[in-house]
Amino acid sequence: MIFRTLLLFLAFMVTNSVALIDKQTYIIHIDNAKIRASVHSQDSTRPWFKSVIDFISEVSLEKEEEIAPELLYVYETNMFGFAAQLSDQQLEYLNQVDGFLSAIPDELLALHTTYTPHFLGLQNGRGLWSAPNLASDVIIGVLDTGIWPEHISFQDSGLSTVPSRWKGSCEEGTNFSASNCNKKLIGARVFLKGYEKFAGRINETLDYRSARDSQGHGTHTASTAAGNMVNNVSFLSIERGSASGMRYTSRIAAYKVCWRLGCANSDILAAMDQAVADGVDILSLSLGGVAKPYYNDSIAIASFGATQSGIFVSCSAGNSGPSISTVGNVAPWLMTVAASYTDRSFPTKVKLGNGQIFKGSSLYQGKGTTQLPLVYGNSSKAQRTAQYCTRGSLDPKFVHGKIVICERGINSRTEKGEAVKMAGGAGMILLNSENQGEELIADSHILPATAIGASASKKIRSYIHSAKAPTASISFIGTKYGDPAPVMAAFSSRGPSAVGPDVIKPDVTAPGVNILAAWPPTTSPSLLKSDKRSVLFNIVSGTSMSCPHVSGIAALLKSVHKDWSPAAIKSSLMTTAYTLNNKGAPIADIGSNNSAAFANPFAFGSGHVNPERASDPGLVYDITNKDYLNYLCSLNYTPSQITLLSKGKFTCTKNSVLQAGDLNYPSFAVIFSTSALNASVTYKRVVTNVGNPKSSYAVKVEEPKGVSVMVEPRSLSFRKLGEKLSYNVTFVAYGRTIATGSSSFGSLTWVSGTYVVRSPIALIWL
Repeated sequence: MIFRTLLLFLAFMVTNSVALIDKQTYIIHIDNAKIRASVHSQDSTRPWFKSVIDFISEVSLEKEEEIAPELLYVYETNMFGFAAQLSDQQLEYLNQVDGFLSAIPDELLALHTTYTPHFLGLQNGRGLWSAPNLASDVIIGVLDTGIWPEHISFQDSGLSTVPSRWKGSCEEGTNFSASNCNKKLIGARVFLKGYEKFAGRINETLDYRSARDSQGHGTHTASTAAGNMVNNVSFLSIERGSASGMRYTSRIAAYKVCWRLGCANSDILAAMDQAVADGVDILSLSLGGVAKPYYNDSIAIASFGATQSGIFVSCSAGNSGPSISTVGNVAPWLMTVAASYTDRSFPTKVKLGNGQIFKGSSLYQGKGTTQLPLVYGNSSKAQRTAQYCTRGSLDPKFVHGKIVICERGINSRTEKGEAVKMAGGAGMILLNSENQGEELIADSHILPATAIGASASKKIRSYIHSAKAPTASISFIGTKYGDPAPVMAAFSSRGPSAVGPDVIKPDVTAPGVNILAAWPPTTSPSLLKSDKRSVLFNIVSGTSMSCPHVSGIAALLKSVHKDWSPAAIKSSLMTTAYTLNNKGAPIADIGSNNSAAFANPFAFGSGHVNPERASDPGLVYDITNKDYLNYLCSLNYTPSQITLLSKGKFTCTKNSVLQAGDLNYPSFAVIFSTSALNASVTYKRVVTNVGNPKSSYAVKVEEPKGVSVMVEPRSLSFRKLGEKLSYNVTFVAYGRTIATGSSSFGSLTWVSGTYVVRSPIALIWL
């Protein structure tokens, strides 16, 4: 699906290159203080951005350029600047504007439950789900593909009036009116100017030019974070129970920024700017791209401003795992969320003609197959892509009435099943490659079909190539509980961060595989046009699903601790996360080539979120705006690069030693050279007491391989709530046998009675 969409987009861009070659959308960053002073000295009645655009227009006319600059958005809340379409020459004119900082080309980013509340330990009437905690107003802003407003998950029965502090609105558009909003869905806005500069005007036969969701992704994520508690729901009768968002009484504001080909940075920036001005408390973004330096990362820049306004920003880590250094959304002020399995699965059984039996996974709702002839898609030699079961690649004479083996890649998993069915196949077995490992994602196929892990796939390939008349059958077992969990998903993007290895990313993991949540009734569960099934709840996987879990949990914590900063909320989620599964063993990593491998902090950060423990963490690592700016200074950012994020003047302290590792982060990332024997580094941390007023904490250290760790002092004694105490950690490298490019891991934990405040340690050897 991704490849097909990319090819369509590239074809569109080629056919439109003549019209677009002279203009491109740029996100322009401006120094607030300089531009306002400059404009005021000329004409204080004109908005600053109009003065800039008028200047470019005037110079363009003088140079006899026919194309006028086109202003798309003005950004004044989270950052300072604007988005505009400019020619190459007009871009050069910006260098003459006093206060111009940088111009970043716009780009398209990608989009990255009945049971998960139970898995997370949330219980009706208790703890975070107690009536007093759920009564307070928390507004969650969701940037995604829109929302299906009539869905039962977004009805407003029993809710109080919309809080007076809310400044948002419900924008009208295709099949969407102001009356579609209510006391639950209190805002809905659309941002498409940047996207339409890439892809042309949105085709309203394929998507709604409004906040209405045609893809399902936004409806799913919004309901995961804050959808109502709905009883007796199911997906095609496979799974029945109560569906609920993490904080099901929260208000929702939907900001549609993603369309069929992706999400434009300029639109995302405008939506984040507007969301903060509207009055959201939490921002949830299940989207992103590759990691970039923070001054070049639009989400990092906008979220820095949001964080300054006290807004917690949660982002998906990405779906590019299990390769290392693929994690996105890595700025330290962001909460970066990985994805893992719960203990619920949807197993299948594949039986080969030689008696071998393998376990798979599927959401197909129907009868299994009998023992049928088994064929490999490319055995017909009709097309080279037949092994991937692409549309039109299979020979109907060859596959009719048989079970077809298909390889992963090129098109989506459900599209492969559609190709098999259209060619007359009776079933499909989808094989994993070594890269996909033992990942078993359940899909809502339109014919009997199942996914199979890499080790079983290898045996099935061997069988079909050796047997004279290979056969197989597929049976569907239903829903199973009690699997070892959590387990890290192979697709979940991994650290270390490619641009900031001095901070461990991702931060935590949360449920992101086979997640049941709300879905538009007009969008098929398989996203196939040939699929005429209609569902109100669908099961989907991705870090896009894990992110809104944490967004909703952050809303729960904000209800309990209204005075906590975004950094304090983040700290509580990280230091209380767990690293053992429900069987008492370390969390496994299904993306590892070694089936017995355990996950490490580059897969799950601090561990799996634990909402109830996070509500009472004992200690928190708080971070101020100045702390973040000093961190940027430690990275040797230039004054103009820092101004991009700070929105104002900030001068790095001269003649002082600043270390990136001194950022008061709830984890430790240390970088050593393999040749630096006995090299050492010392980092400082400050913890704030939010537990018992009078308490003493003792430190416990699990040392990473090749390093000794010394903590001073080794105990902390608090006399009151809110008291801050500091400690230093010294890491000394002693290992001679550590390989370049390898990592080792440990932890530092402060313990006081029932309080266990844990920070992971990651050592990178260069």
